[in-house]
Amino acid sequence: MNKYLKQLIELSDIDKSIDGFDPRVQSIEKSLKVSLEKEAEVVAVIDAFKEEILESKLKKKKNELHLAELSEKLNELSKKSSIVKTAKEVKALQLEEEIAKEQCDFANEEIERLEKHIETREALIEEQTAKLDEISAEVGEIRVSIAGELAEIEKEKEEVYANKNKLVSAMDQKILTFYEKIRKWAGNTTVVPVRKQACYGCFMRLNDKVYSSVIKHEDIVTCPHCGRILYKEVQENEA
Repeated sequence: MNKYLKQLIELSDIDKSIDGFDPRVQSIEKSLKVSLEKEAEVVAVIDAFKEEILESKLKKKKNELHLAELSEKLNELSKKSSIVKTAKEVKALQLEEEIAKEQCDFANEEIERLEKHIETREALIEEQTAKLDEISAEVGEIRVSIAGELAEIEKEKEEVYANKNKLVSAMDQKILTFYEKIRKWAGNTTVVPVRKQACYGCFMRLNDKVYSSVIKHEDIVTCPHCGRILYKEVQENEA
């Protein structure tokens, strides 16, 4: 087989291996990703509950201040009632007192409602925190379990890249440039085998002249239909 063609086949196989690393890593990290997403969702829920609690506490404080103001107003009205003289003044004070009492009742009801809301949200936060602890523990376990696999892949990557660098440094730069030019659009089908007299990149049938050139392995032959680099597999040739 032509020396350059042999190098191109080897380089193509190496590039396929390199392109296969990311999918492998993604597959291994899939369970971790799912758990991290669950963890983030629970954190978001807890943060939302905390925000609600903060808002309810602010509203409660506002109602408490208003209640204090109403209590002070009722005390003042009580003092005034002892010094009013006319029925009209008494009626006006009574009306004002009734309104103030109604406002007090409303403020107390609102404070009670807000306290229950805060209590409910705090209980939910406690539940979600327990859930978060479980998920975080799960994340830790997954990290430990996949660490070995990822380390092994990283080791493989180093070896593959070292082999590629060694191969590339020994290759003719014109041949390498030619390969890279095709790889830009063909990707991992830059160098493809010929089977049953057809290019296994575009699956178009080759004429006898091109097929004969491929079988000889003397030159680098490209598919006349798609432009990919062709080679005849040794096993098939021998058969």
